[in-house]
Amino acid sequence: PPAPIVVNLGTAAVFGAFGGNAGITNQGLNTVINNGSIATTAASTLITGFHDGNGIYTETPLNVGNVTGDIFAAPPAPGNATSFAVAQQGQLDATAAYLSISPASKPGGSDPNAGELGGLTLAPGVYKSASGTFKISNGDLTLDAKGDPNATWVFQTAAGLTVGIAGPTGAKSVILINGALSKNVFWYVGSSATINGAGGGTMVGTIIATSGVTFSTPGNAVQTVLNGRAISLVSSVTMVNTTINVPQ
Repeated sequence: PPAPIVVNLGTAAVFGAFGGNAGITNQGLNTVINNGSIATTAASTLITGFHDGNGIYTETPLNVGNVTGDIFAAPPAPGNATSFAVAQQGQLDATAAYLSISPASKPGGSDPNAGELGGLTLAPGVYKSASGTFKISNGDLTLDAKGDPNATWVFQTAAGLTVGIAGPTGAKSVILINGALSKNVFWYVGSSATINGAGGGTMVGTIIATSGVTFSTPGNAVQTVLNGRAISLVSSVTMVNTTINVPQ
């Protein structure tokens, strides 16, 4: 069998969301980051609609997000030099992880359905979009570990990742079967990722994108779930009534 794929996230492993140097925004009352923290190398004022046990980051009566871990950002307070240093190290480690799952580092990925992952059941391995974009729109994506707890998936797209389609039934999910674990799913996204803009659905895996990750759209009450991490190396992460469960 092929050697197991090991991805080292370093200190970035604790982040449910990382907003590059541009911040993190929440809209809605039901956003929660479970088992993890959020961070940005930007000023703390660019984290909006969140609180942790130590401080409140620009929450309003309509935009409240609970971070069960900690929030790390640059000054002004509640950001500080120590918090900023944690975010900077997180960005370095996330960038190293991003490069480690790139086509240059993990070549030979296949594209079983011309960029459309919806409706497929995939074994562990490396998958690369030939066109430069991956979509999950024609149904859910199922990942089958075949009983292997170390089964790992790496999805590589030079440009965008889009999960879901428009409309009230547009949410799509990633389904894990036969022992598949969210901690072993990784998405290398060369530009931006849009996750279930219509709201709802359960996305899985650590998404590392250069240019931002967006969950749902403002006004959606239905909860959108990510069992994984949303890491943007440059741009912001935005979410609306989103639950992120950080893998342990």
